[in-house]
Amino acid sequence: MFSPGLEAGFQVCKNLFPESRFSGWIFWIRYCAEFGIFGISALCKSEGIEEKEITMTIIHISTKQSWRGGEQQIAYLISELKKEGVDQIVMTPNNSKLSVFCKDAGIQVCGFSKYSGINIPAAIKLKKLCKSYEQPLIHAHDSHAHTTAFLSSILAGNKTPQIISRRVDFPVHKNLFSRKKYNSPHIKRILCVSEKIKEVTSPSIRNTNVLKVVYSGIDLDRFKECHDKKILRNLFKIPEENTIIGNVAALAPHKDYFTFVDTAAEILKKHPETTFLIIGQGSEKQKIAEYIFEKGLQNALIFTGFRTDIPDILPELDIYLMTSETEGLGTSILDAYACEVPVVATRAGGIPEIVTHEKTGLLAEVKNPVQLANNVIRLIEDETLKNNLVKEAKKEILNFTRQQTARKTMEEYKQVISETY
Repeated sequence: MFSPGLEAGFQVCKNLFPESRFSGWIFWIRYCAEFGIFGISALCKSEGIEEKEITMTIIHISTKQSWRGGEQQIAYLISELKKEGVDQIVMTPNNSKLSVFCKDAGIQVCGFSKYSGINIPAAIKLKKLCKSYEQPLIHAHDSHAHTTAFLSSILAGNKTPQIISRRVDFPVHKNLFSRKKYNSPHIKRILCVSEKIKEVTSPSIRNTNVLKVVYSGIDLDRFKECHDKKILRNLFKIPEENTIIGNVAALAPHKDYFTFVDTAAEILKKHPETTFLIIGQGSEKQKIAEYIFEKGLQNALIFTGFRTDIPDILPELDIYLMTSETEGLGTSILDAYACEVPVVATRAGGIPEIVTHEKTGLLAEVKNPVQLANNVIRLIEDETLKNNLVKEAKKEILNFTRQQTARKTMEEYKQVISETY
């Protein structure tokens, strides 16, 4: 009748108040209101009652071939779940970067052929996969993965509960397909990586109770030995006296590298001995390169290409500059925090939720290169401000670790399983 956790919690309250058949319920309702359902475990342990173990199999779906921030977050999550002994399988395109990671990490993979449009064979394969497990739970990690899960439910009759990750800070499309997809009765949670994404997504969702915020996290262990190794300075022969300012991001439209270039132009007017690094690769590279050439800044801006050694090269930056037009959360900012690199960023998306202006970093309006440049110049010229921001930022990252993200995601998994099976 009730989920295992609820039954256990009520049993505790009944034991605490044996004199009345109603008082246990009253106390239990008040307890849930104050501490939430996930206070169950602590309450049960305190009274010596074991909460029933919840069995489940998580079927992760990712449709990306490449490796970007979203795939890194999946890797963190499945690695943490593996440590906890969670039964899971990752459904991802054959030979994707994520499939290679999973195989190396000893995590089960179910491959499928990637199509440019709607992937009906993958949807059918997902249905068959779900039937192989007693209590499966689908976690779709991107929009096309969500589409695959939706098609599996409407075309193949797959009634497996779904959890959807939402990482982008623009509204759900208003077409009929998107409205149906995001309001499927099989969706039990939409996990937003920031409050901003929840706010933007909410108007399109009929049952807003499914919207939850689970912040992305970073791996602090990657940055344990952060120090300036001068890898890029030596590789690109950057003069010792030059200030290095950079950003780590895919060269995609929403990252707005054109504002990055405009900001660089403003900074160079006052501080010509500055070098700017564009760390990443993507479809916009040619356009950005042409824009840099038009501005006559080709000697001051460097494309490093995609790098796998971020913990080694990030400490070389004197300032981290993010000029995104839209941003789910901006976890590369957290990487900068971990490397003690001060941050200047736009107020795009969820960035203000991890950057407190004048405390952990400096913020500017989107597409405002003058304001961004002024913030950067302040840091170049004010060492005390720079050090204070770095000190506070180091404290802030403790709230955004991969372990916390996995724990909160796992709580949602358990709750959905309890509600469904």
